Amino acid sequence: MEDNKDLYTKDGTTDLRGNPVIKKNTGNWRACPYILANECCERLAYYGMSSNMVNYMKDRLHQENATAAMNNTNWSGTCYITPLLGAFIADAYLGRYRTIAGFMIIYILGLTMLTMTASVTGLKPACQNGVCHPTTAQSAAFFVSLYIIALGTGGIKPCVSSFGADQFDESDESEKKRKSSFFNWFYFSINVGSLVASTVIVWVQTYVGWGWGFGIPAVVMAVAVASFFFGTPLYRHQKPGGSPLTRIAQVVVASWRKRGANLPDGKSLLYEITEKESAIRGSRKLDHTDRLKFLDKAAVETREDKLKGPVNPWRLCTVTQVEELKSILRILPVWASGIVFSAVYSQMSNMFVLQGDTMDRHMGPHFEVPSASLSMADTIAVIMWVPIYDRVIVPAVRRWTGRERGFTQLTRMGIGLVISIFPMLAAGALEVVRLRSAARHHLYDDPDAYVPISIFWQVPQYFMVGVAEVFTFIGQLEFFYDQAPDAMRSMCSALSLTTVALGNYLSSLLVTIVAAATTRNGKLGWIPADLNRGHLDYFFWLLSVLSLLNFGVYLLIAKCYTYKKTKDDEKTAANDVELL
Repeated sequence: MEDNKDLYTKDGTTDLRGNPVIKKNTGNWRACPYILANECCERLAYYGMSSNMVNYMKDRLHQENATAAMNNTNWSGTCYITPLLGAFIADAYLGRYRTIAGFMIIYILGLTMLTMTASVTGLKPACQNGVCHPTTAQSAAFFVSLYIIALGTGGIKPCVSSFGADQFDESDESEKKRKSSFFNWFYFSINVGSLVASTVIVWVQTYVGWGWGFGIPAVVMAVAVASFFFGTPLYRHQKPGGSPLTRIAQVVVASWRKRGANLPDGKSLLYEITEKESAIRGSRKLDHTDRLKFLDKAAVETREDKLKGPVNPWRLCTVTQVEELKSILRILPVWASGIVFSAVYSQMSNMFVLQGDTMDRHMGPHFEVPSASLSMADTIAVIMWVPIYDRVIVPAVRRWTGRERGFTQLTRMGIGLVISIFPMLAAGALEVVRLRSAARHHLYDDPDAYVPISIFWQVPQYFMVGVAEVFTFIGQLEFFYDQAPDAMRSMCSALSLTTVALGNYLSSLLVTIVAAATTRNGKLGWIPADLNRGHLDYFFWLLSVLSLLNFGVYLLIAKCYTYKKTKDDEKTAANDVELL
């Protein structure tokens, strides 16, 4: 008879009803196809909209270039803010499965509404002679559907990768190795969805119609929802561990209440439970750090605390709970350094598209390449460089540095920040050439005219963004997962996503400031309706300078950063010393 310890998982996972799960019948790779398909289709739907949304706003909602770019970045930014809500609900109350399931329904509702605004008479704008005239109600219906989608993606984005990782038992060495492989396939599925979106979906939107272009992602997402639910009997579930925001608030309140208390001479005198496991469910004990000492006062055990009996966490917190907050505060400067990088990344769905719209999009005598489809160069770069980084760069750097990962996480992100300067320089240089060609051929005030420069000259700038993404974005995912407190990893994953949101908002703010500053006294400005009369190259130069300054600040942040250390790490280091 098989022993119970081998029959069930040992990492605390349960079935949907909270019962222990039988290892051989659940989780592992048998559950992952449903999760990977969901992520692939969700990314297909998202990029199928975002890659070409700026053109829909221009053509069907009759918005100016700057307005369309600003509205698109605001929506894209919101899609990366709402994961904070989804991650909090998952960690504190519902768990990942129920959060994903509920928000997928919201997502599919938003996609259905969006399809209707582009295809149903009365909801879609009326167009005549190529010019559309949307009513206020039609524009409102469009934006309501967009922001319902933003809410829906907020519950999926921060939870799916973690839910997939939950399917592998960390106490089983063979399953633990497969978990690492899962993340590779997870990232691969994201880029497959993105590649289909930037080619097939964008082509359908451009040459078949927006109704079909929005309808296909809605149908694909519906299939993904059905697939996700179909895999329910196979899933393993981690129980929600309580509100991380409450724990943070308890440390702040307790340290403020004891602001007059004196810190003890030794860290061992600060309060910590004696049990092996942390008082926080799902978290290892964290080692004390010397910085941000004011917060240590929350762990000072006074005579009053000892006399009052049961510990009140609003007056007395464990060292691990205090170190949770310290870990978050240490992460924040690194997090902030990713905002400018995300502003550069957002140009692929905004200024790069507008620049491409003015160029020669012909490929042969009968086929035109949609300008938004050039983003597939970014996706191809990622698909190419992920294995190159993993199989070539890491082993080579490992021999040089002696580190298992090759580069440290901070070094990896810094390399990406440097690389991100070059696509802005390339885009600016291309714009200078494009403007000179437009002036040479007198291509002004003609919306149908295009500059006789192939759109494929944009490929290098898209490709370089993809290379930078492999270093910085994947580095961020790894950094935020490793450096986050164990019981706050979903929230920190969502926090890392907010850099994309704030990057979009920063881009939108820059466009607003540039438009206001450069259109004074009747001037056309840098980004007018007719880009041939503008100076989009100045905007790219501006982003280059900001990226360089951001890298300088990042170097200072990285130099001062202290990596997280758990009690287990401390014991391992002590054992290593004994062996030596």
